[in-house]
Amino acid sequence: MTNVVDADTIFKELRTHSISEFFRKNSQMLGYSGKVRSLTTVVHEYSSNSLDACEEANILPEILVEVREIAEDKYSVKVKDNGPGIPTKIIGRVLATVLSGTKFHRYVQQRGQQGIGGSGCTLFSQITTGKPIHIKSGTTKNAYECDLTIDIKSNRPLITNMKDIDGSFKGLEIFGEFGDVKYESSDHGIFEYVRRTALSNPHASIKLIEPDGKENIFTRSVLELPKKPKITKPHPLGIGTNDLVEFAHMSESRKISSFLVDTFSRLSQNKVDELQALVSDVDFGMDPKKLAWSDAEKIVNAFRQVKWIVPDLDSLSTIGGGQIEATIKNILNPQFMSVVERRPKVFRGGIPFVVEAGIAYGGNAGKTTDTGARGVTLRFANKVPLLFDGSICAITTAINGIEWKRYGIKDFENEPISVMVNVSSVYVPYSGVGKQAVSQEPEIIDEIKLAVQDCARGLQRYMSGEKNRALHTSRYKIIMRYVSQLATNLNEITGIKKEEIEKQLKSLIDTRYRKLVEDEARNNAESDGEKSDYGDGEEGEG
Repeated sequence: MTNVVDADTIFKELRTHSISEFFRKNSQMLGYSGKVRSLTTVVHEYSSNSLDACEEANILPEILVEVREIAEDKYSVKVKDNGPGIPTKIIGRVLATVLSGTKFHRYVQQRGQQGIGGSGCTLFSQITTGKPIHIKSGTTKNAYECDLTIDIKSNRPLITNMKDIDGSFKGLEIFGEFGDVKYESSDHGIFEYVRRTALSNPHASIKLIEPDGKENIFTRSVLELPKKPKITKPHPLGIGTNDLVEFAHMSESRKISSFLVDTFSRLSQNKVDELQALVSDVDFGMDPKKLAWSDAEKIVNAFRQVKWIVPDLDSLSTIGGGQIEATIKNILNPQFMSVVERRPKVFRGGIPFVVEAGIAYGGNAGKTTDTGARGVTLRFANKVPLLFDGSICAITTAINGIEWKRYGIKDFENEPISVMVNVSSVYVPYSGVGKQAVSQEPEIIDEIKLAVQDCARGLQRYMSGEKNRALHTSRYKIIMRYVSQLATNLNEITGIKKEEIEKQLKSLIDTRYRKLVEDEARNNAESDGEKSDYGDGEEGEG
């Protein structure tokens, strides 16, 4: 008979581990799951932090990314920016303490969200090379350099070799060595990541030095910083029962009615009156800390029955239609492009989001291959390129669900077309900690499809116009072949000189041909000038 093991023995090995220990054993969750992807992830984390810091400081970003090969599957990465730098007293918390950051607790859009990225790079360097990250930082008060590692057992920073440097140094420079990585010129490599970062951040100037010494400079297309997002309140639409209960129990308000007005955007006293009429059995005068689950459920259901003004866009920072057009022209130089920015919407948790989309056709759009060009989907979230996990991303799902033949594209996979989609939100619902795919929220998928379809209607008009122009040109050439013979025949019948007849016939045909082309161009221009069909009103369901 097998001896029974008692509970004390089973739980003898129970231990509490730090978050750093967890990610040391599960680094793939941070994006370090392949040699090429791991190196791209390092550049992604550092450059995203640089862009956020520069924008918060109202500085047009100038970023240097330098990658050097040290040995096989071992590279150094240096990222330098002209931002505000990091104060000495918090450098360890910012870059060597996992889940320590300035972003997660604020209801405002930024590229980073969780306080993991920079510290994750420090951890990855440490576990693959055993070496620290070297930092140079210059603020308005001082400039210094130091080395950083993480005490993995306690998730605390270890700072060594701290010393002051020339005070003229401004910004932040991070240097690290990373093992089990590889530099590759592919759709998932660092060059493509930087190129797409330049595409979605036209206000930034970025220089990339590749391992072979080649320098790539992506100049800024616009000289204005994007609108700085403001801290805002969650929108009532999409709020769940658990969200409402937690907000209520943390509130300092004395009544449910004032709690609702204080906590949520677009919720005035008039809206409170509407809600109270829908849930008359809930006491809106009671202390929010006493809100029960059952009453919270009734209020949440009432949220969904009320008409709301769309979410406040102040908390979001989009690329902007004009900026997208400028950067597409600068980098892709297409024959045709169409850009759309949707109105703000919300998904679960009352979180506002905005979808921007652009289609580029011809020129440098798509990807050139040995057999021609192929369609490319350019995915972005909060202006950050998403190069991996495309198959599980809401953006890919939405684009694959579009019937492209309706818009003049016979085979998306074999056309010179680039479809760009950017999702902006206070909290982008990523499918993993590595932040490479947008979770397939139904509301987000629907918005992406609507935005891309709106762009595609413009493409359809362009493709139709190109087809008609080709038809007109073909007919023109066919008719011109017979002008000489027709002139000869008419000369014999009328006695008028052949040269004169031929000249008049060509003039008549040219005039008719030009009119057809001009009419086609005018009709397309009038169609492109029409207003989008999603309106500009203020009241309505978000």
